[in-house]
Amino acid sequence: MNLKSLYLRWIAVNALGELFGLGLTLGLGFWIIYSFINVGGVAGVLLSFAVAVGSGVIEAAIVGLLQWWAMHPWFPAISRLRWWLGTLGGALTAYVLGYLPSTLMDLGQATAPVEQAPMVEPPQWLVLLLAAGLGAVAGAVLSFAQWLPMRGVVKGAKIWIPANMLAWAAGMPLIFLGIDLANRGQPLWQTLGIMALVLAVTGAVVGTIHGAFLVRLARGLKD
Repeated sequence: MNLKSLYLRWIAVNALGELFGLGLTLGLGFWIIYSFINVGGVAGVLLSFAVAVGSGVIEAAIVGLLQWWAMHPWFPAISRLRWWLGTLGGALTAYVLGYLPSTLMDLGQATAPVEQAPMVEPPQWLVLLLAAGLGAVAGAVLSFAQWLPMRGVVKGAKIWIPANMLAWAAGMPLIFLGIDLANRGQPLWQTLGIMALVLAVTGAVVGTIHGAFLVRLARGLKD
């Protein structure tokens, strides 16, 4: 089968998956948190953490199923259920690890004395650098869970982990940059448009990077 078709399908489904999956995840999370905006203190911080992690199920479900559909003709031995469960488990673990540092910081502020000076936000370049590191860690966690159904049926499957680390190290700063651009007081329709574009581009960039490694794995099955 044509490996170029696999590559293009993979890029397309990752773009669509992040657009709708992560878009719905962020949208639902913001809506729930906004609905309970009067919940402050420790309870509010814990609620935000639970919503952020729980809503990640949406992204994982959509992305996992779309990825399996795109790759299945070239990797028929990979189970749809195992790939979906791996994506779900890896994504939720990555969400927990990703939101845990900021949640602990927010808990510290929520329990700090009122007169304590607010924390100063770091410069944007540092935020994006940290986002790249976060993306690499999240990519490792997610891809390890996806590697489990790959091992034993895909030759050289271990490259899937560094492939995702590289892909998400590039993709995560784009998401952070998009959130910053969308948070500048413009009308709602512009905010939604910016985030939709950023999420689709992020998915395409991520898919382009780890899709190249997926093509390599598919080529190995043909050899």
